[in-house]
Amino acid sequence: MIEKTRVFGWLSNSARAMTVAACALALATGAALAQQPAPKKDQKKAAPAAKKEQPAAQAGEKPQSAWVKLCEKAPIVLRDKEGKPTREQRNICLTHHERLDGNTGLVLVSAAFRQVEGEEKQHLMIMVPLGMAIGPGLRATIYNADLWDKIQKNEKFDDSKLEPIKFNYTLCHPAGCTAEIEATKQLVDGFKSGAGLMVLAINAQGQVVAFPVPLTGFTEALEGQPIDNEKYSEARKALMTQIAERQQQLVEEARKRQAEAAKDGKGPAPAAPPAQKK
Repeated sequence: MIEKTRVFGWLSNSARAMTVAACALALATGAALAQQPAPKKDQKKAAPAAKKEQPAAQAGEKPQSAWVKLCEKAPIVLRDKEGKPTREQRNICLTHHERLDGNTGLVLVSAAFRQVEGEEKQHLMIMVPLGMAIGPGLRATIYNADLWDKIQKNEKFDDSKLEPIKFNYTLCHPAGCTAEIEATKQLVDGFKSGAGLMVLAINAQGQVVAFPVPLTGFTEALEGQPIDNEKYSEARKALMTQIAERQQQLVEEARKRQAEAAKDGKGPAPAAPPAQKK
């Protein structure tokens, strides 16, 4: 048996650095960063996770995929028949999608299928930002292409017959809180045939927050070869530079607005209208 803390530790440190880099490539090719609409029936009670939107893909263009496979040798703790811990190096792969806020670089939502060398079972992990209510856990629903298209167009539809996937939170760290379930064959097949996954969480104010995860490119990433870690490390550096430049731009714009407001506030008072002659 593998102790989860070791695997989670790898995910939240070196592997997360590479997944950010993976998203950098998606940014360079125009993939969306921000929150997509929740299903129409949930919009009255669902709070958006982000407001920044990216331009839609041009007609005829193939949708860009931000799903990637990342593999790395990592130390894990195993238990022998007597329950004694032993350490061993195993290859761990994450087929991963991560959405970032283009202004801050913060993770809005991430989803990853974890495969550990020598283990038959896979696991699906979903991470959302801090500030969500832990007790209710997460709910996620897989939508086919037709329904996912309706979500993008903000159209009403009936999804009451779709069975949501229930998650319980298993770990919180500075980047967010992660929920995990075993990835059954039925779940993997659903991801392969689906067009999008809508993750719903409840924040501290009791509002439902919707986190969309497009499934474009999932099958190719899961069944394909892992990406080159060094190239994505370089992509990560480029992304962080872009985000830092964007943050600096926002700071300068805010300072400019403050200076203009201060200038207007200190200006001379408007002249009184001339007195009317009697």
